[in-house]
Amino acid sequence: MRIHVTLINPPYPVGSHLHPPFLPLGLGYLVAVLEKANYEVDVIDCQALRISYEEVRSELEKRQPTVVGLTSTTLTYKSALQIVKIAKETCPSCVTIIGGSHVTFWDDKALQECPQLDVVVRKEGENTLLELVQKIEADKSFDDVLGITYRENGEIVRKPDRPYIENLDELPFPALHLWPIDRLRQYGEVIFPLTTSRGCVFWCNFCTAVRMFGRKYRMRTPQNVVEELVLLNKKFGADHFTFYDDAFTVDQSRTRELCQEIIDRKLKIRWNCETRVDMVTKDLLAKMKEAGCTDVWFGVESGSQRVLAAMDKGIMTEQTVKAFKWAKEVGLMTVANVILGFPTETRETAWETVRFVESLNPDDVGYYIATPYPGTPMYEQVKANGSLKITDFDKYDTATPTFEIPNLSAEELRDIREQAFHRLYLRPGYFFKVLIKGGVYGSASKRLVLAHLRRSVKSKLGMS
Repeated sequence: MRIHVTLINPPYPVGSHLHPPFLPLGLGYLVAVLEKANYEVDVIDCQALRISYEEVRSELEKRQPTVVGLTSTTLTYKSALQIVKIAKETCPSCVTIIGGSHVTFWDDKALQECPQLDVVVRKEGENTLLELVQKIEADKSFDDVLGITYRENGEIVRKPDRPYIENLDELPFPALHLWPIDRLRQYGEVIFPLTTSRGCVFWCNFCTAVRMFGRKYRMRTPQNVVEELVLLNKKFGADHFTFYDDAFTVDQSRTRELCQEIIDRKLKIRWNCETRVDMVTKDLLAKMKEAGCTDVWFGVESGSQRVLAAMDKGIMTEQTVKAFKWAKEVGLMTVANVILGFPTETRETAWETVRFVESLNPDDVGYYIATPYPGTPMYEQVKANGSLKITDFDKYDTATPTFEIPNLSAEELRDIREQAFHRLYLRPGYFFKVLIKGGVYGSASKRLVLAHLRRSVKSKLGMS
């Protein structure tokens, strides 16, 4: 059987919070793995192309793929199901597959909700999808494929988890040649994403990353990472990168080695990353700056120690103050990621957080409303206590309250968030500081706009 695989990045729901298009690394890895095995693969990126469901239908009618695979975050889950239905209408004999963080923890429900869906790939998808395609090619059963939930004789079957990929250097670099790169420009340039690690050693209540990729920090070697940087530079002229690791500096010695590798190779690049405030030193931040780092996203989350403890974040506000001080002293721009409206939040702790963030004087802030993603303890908590009020995943955009908090209404939470943003951008001297930093960082105003791009793509690594 000739196998033709079409991978699809579904659109965001109409009316959702602004989400610029981005290069979906998860799908890029899947393309690379399948192409390495000599399968025919193409991509339909609805977000980059801004195409409608009917245009997707037209594309599938032309391509007639054997396999249609989609990635799905919580926000794009319903869009993915809609495309699965379209796929079965246009290519009745195709095998439909969905992977990603949302369906990993919603696998049986997804199959129940969408009869046209054949298989859910859970957690890391590279080896699982490759094995599925090989089974389809050989016309064999999926009964010994690990890491999937699927239909068999009308019943939903959940196979055991697949072991995680231990040596990430064995993976081919994401195949980005199938993407319309020019359509992904933001203010004249494309920021190319990389991941240098998977997994996490922490257990924050609001995060799916550790549940998706495991409670172990698996790292690519610095040499492997730099080879990818060099390849992207040569192939696409890329000189601006963002590292999507959930905590880039967990292994500080490895971070230093990576920075030194960039310096030794004389790469003239700019990059940013996200990390924890308890995983940096002033010396490390200085090394990162020397290697081309321009800004760091820190997981501040809250200015209330009580709320931080409820989140199982494992940091102290004093550590946050110190990390921001060090970053500024070495000349890095700082961005604070903040969660408002965690289940134990009060009006007082929310404003305590806003004031705390203002005292840090960051260059930018991402104020997110706590969102209970399936697979997290926060989701189980709000579901168990009956406070979950919005179950429409199209609303899970980190800007919409979805559950009730005692003594803090949804309207008041929205208002606090809105006021927090206004206070940030109306700070005395804020725009003057942006203009001054423009001389150092190229265009600080553009960089701060681009910061919103990173916030919108956090943890969206597709089917893998």
